[in-house]
Amino acid sequence: MSTEVITQFVNTYLMPLGWKLIGAVVVWIIGGWIINLLVKALDKAMQRRNIDQTLAKYAHGGANIVLRTLLVIIIFSLLGIETTSFAALIAAAGVAIGAAWAGLLAHFAAGIFLIFLHPFKVGDAVTVGGVTGVVKEIGLFSTALDTADNVRVHVGNNTIFSGNIQNFSINPNRRVDLTAQIAHETDPADAIQRIEKKLKEIPNVLADPAPVVEILNFNEYGTVLAVRPFCAPDHYWQVYFDVNKAIIEVGAEGKYKVPARRMATRSSR
Repeated sequence: MSTEVITQFVNTYLMPLGWKLIGAVVVWIIGGWIINLLVKALDKAMQRRNIDQTLAKYAHGGANIVLRTLLVIIIFSLLGIETTSFAALIAAAGVAIGAAWAGLLAHFAAGIFLIFLHPFKVGDAVTVGGVTGVVKEIGLFSTALDTADNVRVHVGNNTIFSGNIQNFSINPNRRVDLTAQIAHETDPADAIQRIEKKLKEIPNVLADPAPVVEILNFNEYGTVLAVRPFCAPDHYWQVYFDVNKAIIEVGAEGKYKVPARRMATRSSR
């Protein structure tokens, strides 16, 4: 092969292709920089308008995906690839992927409903899909939760939306339900009075609604008291554990007998 042929091949094919590749790389870098600026501007605009954090993250992810897709189409156009054919290919692939990933698309659709129906937001303590934790992120397809033992769990949005949703943070206060077992020999009225006094000393126990201490039921060990203080959702576990400690202290201070099982006996004639 002569030098002239090689030179002609380079000038005719390789040089134009090289310039197109360089142009594509430049467009990718500059386009990515512009997209980052646009997304940051969108984030700032939503912050100024006090848009909900959950919706802001959702809009951030959606805008980033759309803009990146447009950038890829522009780069294909610069490389000489017919964009109409590319669009048709995307549409065909979308149908095939949609059929194969029907469940994934269901998660996506459920995510949109979660955003607009707003059953919970980032930072809420919830139970969804059998998982209890604090919401960290509501994504396009799944919601991220941090459980009490600090494990990050991703629950599919469709799983969440098709089941029951418990939101522990939405109401201003939450009731702590505990019981106190006292012996047959212990006066319930005295125990109730002592527990009520202790509850007033526990930090973050609300005065309104007032704590409830009442007789719940009776069993073979004696009387069972219902101990039900109220607190803000964020203080639930602190109040829960402190009330348990208070019940123990009441028993010690009142020198109550340890509940013992008492079986019913038949009287003999």
